[in-house]
Amino acid sequence: MKLIKEFKEFAVKGNMIDIAIGVIIGASFNKVVDVLVKQVIMPPLSLLTNGVNFANKKLVLREAVIKEGKT
Repeated sequence: MKLIKEFKEFAVKGNMIDIAIGVIIGASFNKVVDVLVKQVIMPPLSLLTNGVNFANKKLVLREAVIKEGKT
């Protein structure tokens, strides 16, 4: 029971509440950006590129360099 009491004290201090609010805002912002890209930016871009599907497109700026013994 002491563990539960300590957790409640920790959660009420504000740290857990701040983290929870940050996660909620982050998830909401992710949804807003997703809709903005899919509904606002991509339709005109698709018209300009003759309907090219950008879902699987990628641009490699440079290949990754992996040194021996490093992961």
